[in-house]
Amino acid sequence: MNIEQKIQLLKPHAKLLAGNLIGIEKEGLRISRKGGLSQAPHPQTLGCALTHPNITTDFSESLLELVTPPLSDAQSVLNFLQDTQHYLYQHLPKDQNFWPASMPCVIRGETYIPIAQYGPSNRGKMKTVYRQGLANRYGSVMQTIAGIHFNYSFSQEFMDQFCQLSLLNQSHDEAYMGLTRNVVRYGWIIPYLFGASPAVCKSFLKGYHQHTLVEFNESTLFEPYATSLRMGDIGYQNLREDEAGVKANYNSLDHYVHSLKAGMSTSCSEHEQIGIKKNGEYQQLNSNILQIENEYYASVRPKPLVESGKKPLDSLSDNGIAYIELRSLDINPSLSMGIDEQQIHFLEVFLLFCLLKESPAISTREQFEIDINDQLVAHEGRKPNLKLKCQSKEVSIVELGKNITAELQLCAGLFGKGYVSEVSDICRRFNNPELTPSALSLARMRNKNQGFFDDINTFAKQHRREHLSNEINQTHFDYLNKQAQESCKRQREVEESDTISFDEYLSQYFSQI
Repeated sequence: MNIEQKIQLLKPHAKLLAGNLIGIEKEGLRISRKGGLSQAPHPQTLGCALTHPNITTDFSESLLELVTPPLSDAQSVLNFLQDTQHYLYQHLPKDQNFWPASMPCVIRGETYIPIAQYGPSNRGKMKTVYRQGLANRYGSVMQTIAGIHFNYSFSQEFMDQFCQLSLLNQSHDEAYMGLTRNVVRYGWIIPYLFGASPAVCKSFLKGYHQHTLVEFNESTLFEPYATSLRMGDIGYQNLREDEAGVKANYNSLDHYVHSLKAGMSTSCSEHEQIGIKKNGEYQQLNSNILQIENEYYASVRPKPLVESGKKPLDSLSDNGIAYIELRSLDINPSLSMGIDEQQIHFLEVFLLFCLLKESPAISTREQFEIDINDQLVAHEGRKPNLKLKCQSKEVSIVELGKNITAELQLCAGLFGKGYVSEVSDICRRFNNPELTPSALSLARMRNKNQGFFDDINTFAKQHRREHLSNEINQTHFDYLNKQAQESCKRQREVEESDTISFDEYLSQYFSQI
């Protein structure tokens, strides 16, 4: 059954899409007035990062993460994010700002990237040691890259209707894994259409000898046709894990869980050389290929609703897939939120397309083609006459885009006419690469004769001014004030509940794998 046939059968149930849920996690660096990475600890006025549901930290003490709850429409999510970002600006010290791009500001070196701290509890120590392990394995500089994670679930009722269409009478988990495989297959369109990192500050690659970037000016490196260097081979990658034989397997939920657990239980000689402890201080959680499942970077992840005290992969096995996390989105510095309503609507349509499109198992040969395509688009996506691999053939990006656009427009129709118009508008970028955020970024830099840092810093100052001039949403500010207080209370409770040593805690945690 093709997409068009499925859509015809689902039309009577299109209203069930209103029950879909959207969530956004937006990362961003705290920077100093001079433009470098802030060395100050996470501001106390924001609450405690270990237990705050909406304002936390990622790798670095200076890498903030703003988290929305799952909400039913794009505007509600953007409103929550905007009010949370407004709160952030109100509570940041005057000598700090929020960096609005995926690639980092001026980086003075590894020792100037403070690793996130979560307090003395076993749970907090584990989060910090995991990050110390990332620093020792891959270096801290790469960990300062930021992004937007887009979380999405279809309503239970819509999934019920979809699964009944299948001749195999799929389960929800099987349907979500099919969706996930198609995100892997067609995921190159995300950096092509929305990539916004074609250039980097030279300081990011200081001491990095193997790269293909060229000089834009004395402070900036770039690639002329790049879309998302964040998704390229200088950004997130799993080359070491792949070489060690660990590759996430999306062909079923069991395959996926097993492939990540294999990485978490297989020792790696390179990581053994780092050692677990040095002078009594933990250097990493263990010497396995993956310390924990999150270490495996993926552009998409099937996610469970995690139960307290339960590991994510165990929750995934026991409770099934609750939502999909799309992780390949660059922050668009020209947008105050880094993302807008039109883009969110497109992503909803894209995930529906991935759900409805036939999704056979991914073979080793197809995975090889997928990996090639991802790197080509990241580094050369706007190159004239660029061809991608497709079933052992080479097909132009324009032709592939034309075919995908037709099916995306069909899927958009289930959401409504407004979605069809928005998808058509964004898909114009397949034929007009100069309309992509990456091309617009480079054009802006050339027109203003500015390098990467000056260009992004202009937006950083502009977004701060705009937010601080907005009227405060007192209800939201009261909510976040309460969360700040409650998060520190919850952190103290976590710390007081510890009854065993950190060594014992880790031993018990990993004995369950």
